[in-house]
Amino acid sequence: MKILLPAVAGLAACLSLSAAERATVTVTQSLALARPSETILVPWSQLAAQLPGVQIYHLAVKDAAGHALPYQVSNVAPTAKDPSGRGGAYGDLIFQHDFAAGERSAIFTIERTADVTPPFPVQAYARYVPERLDDFAWENDRIGHRIYGPGLAAPAAPGTNKEVLVSSGVDVWCKRVSYPIVDRWYNKGHDFYHKHDLAEGMDMYNVGQSRGCGGTGIWDGHRLAISGNYRTWKILANGPVRAVFEVTYGPWEADGLQVCETKRFTVDAGHNLDQVESTFTVTGGAPRELTVGVGLHKFPTDKGQDPQTDFVPAPDQASLAQWVRQKTHGSLGTAVVVTKSAFAGYAEDAVNRLVLARVTPGQPLRYAIGAGWSEAGVFTTEQDWTNYVAACAARMASPVTVTVGPGSP
Repeated sequence: MKILLPAVAGLAACLSLSAAERATVTVTQSLALARPSETILVPWSQLAAQLPGVQIYHLAVKDAAGHALPYQVSNVAPTAKDPSGRGGAYGDLIFQHDFAAGERSAIFTIERTADVTPPFPVQAYARYVPERLDDFAWENDRIGHRIYGPGLAAPAAPGTNKEVLVSSGVDVWCKRVSYPIVDRWYNKGHDFYHKHDLAEGMDMYNVGQSRGCGGTGIWDGHRLAISGNYRTWKILANGPVRAVFEVTYGPWEADGLQVCETKRFTVDAGHNLDQVESTFTVTGGAPRELTVGVGLHKFPTDKGQDPQTDFVPAPDQASLAQWVRQKTHGSLGTAVVVTKSAFAGYAEDAVNRLVLARVTPGQPLRYAIGAGWSEAGVFTTEQDWTNYVAACAARMASPVTVTVGPGSP
């Protein structure tokens, strides 16, 4: 979702810039389909080579029409040091563009500004939630999720009513609105949203001990071995365009091995599917390839909903889409997409449908997981949802190419 900021554009427009004060970014892609909210990463080292000494809050990112775009600068995988000499390091300049169908390239200008660039609206956000038994929650302008920490798994003390749940499944919070709701819902008491929609959305998804919306496990051909709740968390970037965080799981026993997993989530504005990298390490046996199952809960609705559920496997896309029609509160789509090179088919157990992937320990498995709610108005039919999942699979298989060069005088 592109947000235009005329006030920011004015900061740069009032300056007379030479070629040394601007850089050009050219982004190309090979798909004929539209790519809304395509996230563009410009290595800071390449930008700094064109604009020596450039400061992260003294620049404007403009599209070909001259509109200023929201951006952030991440320190994930830093490529260049802070020119101020304060010891920081930067990774990528991040912004987004809506590629129209058939649009194969787009050009952007990065310009220095004399004044400080004001903050942009937050569209991707993650946080640890200590006030609720160490949940970890995240959201963007489309959908919200959460996972469960060790506090929820701990036994209840005698005489207390503490909830206990051991689960590495992924929960879904359904949003109607584009603004952040995680803090608002926790402040009110998230259980309220199990039954009530105050025009913002609902927490109506059931996880239990299932994989929920994209949890993982190790598949031995007959059984899925799963971990307990996450153990540690770390936020690497936190909006306004992209949030990145890591959580760790394990160790747990799977097919004679002790397995640990590190998951890195990348949450981009304007997307219903998040990108995930899972890296598994094993001990207790000879190193060997693993088969990982990425799952969707077969029965995610509340009691009394009389759901009608369709699963749509698409092996040519290495994806699995789910569409659940509920008695009330609309329909819900969920999906998993894995990289085609890792795809190993499908399986199921009593509570999950699984996309299988071949994984080498120590090497990341890349996949996407997420959900879409009909009441949000973006996907109102099953076909809408399956089309969206197919487009996401195509975009994963064909990333954009970014080239940085000098600005024109």
